Amino acid sequence: MDLETLKIFEAVAAELSVTRAAARLGRAPSNVTTRIQQLEAELDAELFIRLGKRITLSTAGQRFLTYAQRLLALEDEARQALGGSGSLRIGSMESTAASRLPAPLAAFNRTHPATRLEVSTGPSGPLVEEVRDGRLDCAFVALPAELENEPALIEMGLQSAPVWKESLLLLLPPADAGATAPAELRTRTLAAFKPGCTYRAMAEQRLGIVAGSAWRIQELGSYHAMVAAVAAGACVTLLPRSVLDVSGVSNDLNTLEMGTVTTRLLWRRGYETPVFQAFAGEFLGETCT
Repeated sequence: MDLETLKIFEAVAAELSVTRAAARLGRAPSNVTTRIQQLEAELDAELFIRLGKRITLSTAGQRFLTYAQRLLALEDEARQALGGSGSLRIGSMESTAASRLPAPLAAFNRTHPATRLEVSTGPSGPLVEEVRDGRLDCAFVALPAELENEPALIEMGLQSAPVWKESLLLLLPPADAGATAPAELRTRTLAAFKPGCTYRAMAEQRLGIVAGSAWRIQELGSYHAMVAAVAAGACVTLLPRSVLDVSGVSNDLNTLEMGTVTTRLLWRRGYETPVFQAFAGEFLGETCT
């Protein structure tokens, strides 16, 4: 098993197509197929389920993918530690990616053009797990309540530092424009991301949304969709003021102040490559150790 084979496996797992993976890697499809077959023989496991021209990851393939990604990440980390440029895999909440990151990422790219920045978005809960497992190098998250204390992070092998304080607003549909407190709302639907989103958990807690209550949750995949659903009168949604400021939302929609939350930069303890040190310094004002 070598790193090049792992890169081929990762590409096929991402594309779920030998042809597309081969094009992405600049290899012949026959070469990709052979390398995957050799890997399966070496591991004595079927990594893909083949149905005609379609392929999907097998259960063994799904498990092995996590290890392959961690091994490739470790290789990149080693290259960075020895002075190579490498890449930096950054996770971010959707809100932070939309409202906070464009300018600083562009600035970092100008000063470190040889570093490849890979940005992905998701809810805070899954992002924390991906940093812990080594699938991400760092992430901008709003920590779940159970991880807000330092001992809990240390136990997971993680550390964090505050970057931004966000003001949270409950965006109201026209029918609730006159509401001055959550208890006065007539709307009983919350637009939110899937479970694992810290903002969703905060909204559920502050609105009293529990099993058996009159509230229902409409799961949506972006703040643009949530704002549109609120404007259509279907629901309320909790979002940072910074997102609202860049969303172009109509001034006709009122909001309720719902407190603040801190966005933190999260990384693995001991992860101190030069590239990450430089990146963290852009946000924290000093080198992270």
